[in-house]
Amino acid sequence: MSQRDYYDVLGLSRNASEQDIKKAFRRLAMKYHPDRNPDDAEALAKFKEAKEAHDVLTDARKRSAYDQFGHAGVSGQGGFGGGGPGDFAGGGFSDIFGDVFGDIFGGGRGGGRRTARGADLRYDLSLTLEEAVTGKEVKIRIPTTVECHHCGGSGAKPGTSPKDCPTCHGMGQVRMQQGFFSIQQTCPECRGTGKVIEEPCRHCRGAGRLKEEKTLSVKVPAGVDTGDRIRLAGEGEPSEHGGMAGDLYVQIVVQEHPIFKREDSHLFCEVPISVVTAALGGEIEVPTLNGKVVLKVPAGTQTGKLFRMRGKGVKPVRGGPVGDLLCRVVVEIPVNLTERQKELLREFEESVSAGGKHHSPQSSSWLDGVKHFFEKMGL
Repeated sequence: MSQRDYYDVLGLSRNASEQDIKKAFRRLAMKYHPDRNPDDAEALAKFKEAKEAHDVLTDARKRSAYDQFGHAGVSGQGGFGGGGPGDFAGGGFSDIFGDVFGDIFGGGRGGGRRTARGADLRYDLSLTLEEAVTGKEVKIRIPTTVECHHCGGSGAKPGTSPKDCPTCHGMGQVRMQQGFFSIQQTCPECRGTGKVIEEPCRHCRGAGRLKEEKTLSVKVPAGVDTGDRIRLAGEGEPSEHGGMAGDLYVQIVVQEHPIFKREDSHLFCEVPISVVTAALGGEIEVPTLNGKVVLKVPAGTQTGKLFRMRGKGVKPVRGGPVGDLLCRVVVEIPVNLTERQKELLREFEESVSAGGKHHSPQSSSWLDGVKHFFEKMGL
């Protein structure tokens, strides 16, 4: 055999992972396999070389010896020996397809039955804003399926057992020849299980599973928001035939709050203030998720003004600084006035109007703008 460095043969560095080694070999095998290059001695040599490198470098013990001592450390362990194209591990081109595509189609040499993983499940968990911000542990009940204790999960009547499928002989897959290609498919008789149940269990009706409910404890971290998911590994749908169970994804849904609205780490709220407070200034109590705080309103505050209270928002679940509480003040106009109150307001309006821009700068500026606009229009 050639004494080229195995890593050079596969075009890899010496710290390549096992997955990298397998990918590199598959690429070369597809290119140089004898079935694709009949009567090509050079391609045959390169295929053997790549296969030898693959066999050594994917074996942890052989790779360690090769890394320390080179070819001398694996002498007699990695090669094919002699022979022609018919002597390759497995022989034909269909075997290399099994190597290359086995992970995708669940096959590989000799067929084999792939056990399907259980399905993932979703549970919508509704939280208040306070619960989402502070975090909590909640108990949830979800429907699930468990192994039938009457038949032990076999699906067969107690005292009997499933039999090998007569169509696929227990392999779960059948081969169909279509011209040059041999196609492997799931057995239609047993649906890939390799077994058939002649006498089903009357409790689970041959499914091997029963429906129940189970209670799970979910730790909700502080700072979660609508759309966040908590994954509970292995708490999803069990596999029908002993494979891995799926996962349960707890989807967070935060309820609307009567006072606050949340945007990322910040909270927003509207605070109504009286005309007198807006005009003269004053102090008002503002709620936060941690209690009350005092907000100082300066004299002459207009509706819509935003006050920022730093550090009174939410600490994000993925880390970062605590957000702020932004309070938007809304000047509330009195309603249901008595005649005396109306009279006082008219007197107040007259006194304010006499002051012009001094008391109502925004109104006066707006009126000046309207006047200038009409003058330009010739109106």
